[in-house]
Amino acid sequence: MAVLAIDQGTSATKAVVIDGDMVLGIAEAAVEVHASPDGGVELDPERLWQSVVDAGHRALDAAGHPHLDAIGLANQGETVLAWNRATGTPHGPAIVWQDRRADEVCRRLAAHGPRLAHLTGLELDPYFVAPKITWLRARTPPSLTITTTDTWLLHRLCGAFVTDIATAGRSLLLDLELGRWSHEACELFGIDLHDLPAVVGNAQPLGTTTVFAHDGHNNAVPVTGACVDQQAALFAEECHTAGQAKCTYGTGAFMLACTGDRPTRSTNGLVGCPAWQIDGATTWCLDGQVYTVGAAVSWLIDMGIMSAPSDLDALGGTVADAAGVTFVPALAGLAAPWWKPQARAAFTGMSLGTERAHLVRAAIDGIAAQVALLAQAAGRDLGAPLTTLRVDGGLTRSHTLLQVQADLLQCPVEVYPSPHATALGAAEFASIGAGLATHAATWRPSTVVEPAISADEASTRLAAWQRVADATMDQ
Repeated sequence: MAVLAIDQGTSATKAVVIDGDMVLGIAEAAVEVHASPDGGVELDPERLWQSVVDAGHRALDAAGHPHLDAIGLANQGETVLAWNRATGTPHGPAIVWQDRRADEVCRRLAAHGPRLAHLTGLELDPYFVAPKITWLRARTPPSLTITTTDTWLLHRLCGAFVTDIATAGRSLLLDLELGRWSHEACELFGIDLHDLPAVVGNAQPLGTTTVFAHDGHNNAVPVTGACVDQQAALFAEECHTAGQAKCTYGTGAFMLACTGDRPTRSTNGLVGCPAWQIDGATTWCLDGQVYTVGAAVSWLIDMGIMSAPSDLDALGGTVADAAGVTFVPALAGLAAPWWKPQARAAFTGMSLGTERAHLVRAAIDGIAAQVALLAQAAGRDLGAPLTTLRVDGGLTRSHTLLQVQADLLQCPVEVYPSPHATALGAAEFASIGAGLATHAATWRPSTVVEPAISADEASTRLAAWQRVADATMDQ
């Protein structure tokens, strides 16, 4: 019962071959993203596709080319591209989820923001799909279609023209309660509803592919799972009941809290969206985002402040605090709960006594503070504070970050035991869609980090960070 799960992310595509609970092979192919001073963030679609093909083949090589029963795809969510449906050929670069240039569309539609939030559960922000489509449509021949990357990748894999409900829920075009495209939202953005892909569940047959054929084997493998990356991780970490939450620390940090079988419209700056749909039954979640986390670490490395991610502990873990330095990691604007796309990052409170270790610790504090504030907002929406936070992603290797996070959250942080949560979620969906499994496997955290400071001290630290953020986010 081998499944190939493809996690197509912002900075890399990861492929994992799984048989039951066993990981048979893993491979990763880098994705190159280009940022520009005008807020543009782009990538080459053909190189993106090649990363999927390369990672998949290399993972299968590592696994010894078992017979594949199913394929699942996780995608990066809000990245869009223009392409020719007849040929599958992309037109121009893909517009990455971090791209801010569609802010002009959001400003033009600002008066409709409350209505769109009620319809779709999302804030009117260039992070989401519809503003990007509208912005790109004005610069694209009308004969081309514009979709999120999952639709294009699935079309190339198996000929389908679909998007899963969780990815569609990132668009500002999906009716939150009905789970189908909203005519009203489409009209507001000037998007023809009939140009959009069909909305499907997360675990069902979508077609077959020969892309990963090897020596005549696996010539027609069914593609049976598809999901946006963060909801795939939420599923893998078994946050299936209202109040269970996880945070993934990747290029950004994404805190999702399950709300069960009912949609929740946040009144605290988060967004509500479908988590997944299986056999027609939909589960919903709340979502909060920190746009630059791993990206902030990469920036600190580029600036010479750090030399490697391990410096989060090697430098940031060597000082008791940031010595008065505060970092607001708004390198691509601020998302929930502020929704300030034009915000800029800031270091404040530096002196002649400031050392690199203090800057690194301030970065850790700034990341953890944003996640803690998102968790507090989720608790208010849910009617009770979160009691634990499950975490995954590359930066969970940093014990310093985990401890600061637990301190500011004032609840235990449970570390997912595998670095492949998103891929494992995609594999679970594919297995269910192929009739091979019915639920995610039970897991135990590899580490549990408990708070080491009082609630009063945590509140004081968060308030201090919030004061600096408030003072700098509109500069």
